[in-house]
Amino acid sequence: MKNILKITSSFRGEDSMSSKLANEIVKKLTDDKLTSIDTIDLSQEPLSHLSRFHIESFFTPESDRVGEMKEIAWHSDAAIDALLKADTIVIGVAMYNFGISSTLKSWIDYIAIAGKTFKYTENGAEGLIKNKKVYLAIATGGVYSNDTMKSYDYTEPYLRTILGFMGMTDITVFRVEGVNIPGIKETALEKAINSIVI
Repeated sequence: MKNILKITSSFRGEDSMSSKLANEIVKKLTDDKLTSIDTIDLSQEPLSHLSRFHIESFFTPESDRVGEMKEIAWHSDAAIDALLKADTIVIGVAMYNFGISSTLKSWIDYIAIAGKTFKYTENGAEGLIKNKKVYLAIATGGVYSNDTMKSYDYTEPYLRTILGFMGMTDITVFRVEGVNIPGIKETALEKAINSIVI
């Protein structure tokens, strides 16, 4: 059984280009019925932003957690369990102000936990989430894959860095670009879908 974890992070619902592209990637991956797809829609069920209480909850031993601590830690454990269960992770990434959405950042904050998804050793940090294939479906209003605007793109570099830090280094990126630019937006999604090679 092939297990796919699909993460949706755009606030645009059915109109989201990153979600549409992510869905097409998943279609390419599900070439038979022996595929399980776990979907997390962060726009519908966002994780709350980190506070001091969240950090305390994550690192308090399970037997010592009380009240709200248990629920907060449960959300982190569930997000990590979904990640561990998956063979392949597909993340729909909408660019907001040159970076990822705050909801996607919160999801990362809930999974990037020392001792669970990475650890520190005498030789430095070591990622613990290994042998995963990751696909990023990035949607942007402008065109950021060329030299002119590439330095403004903080989506792909950040995600490659933080996911790689946790051990997920096999990352492929597909982009739907220029979705707000006349003359480009009309065929942007079609061009992106045609670029998908699994």
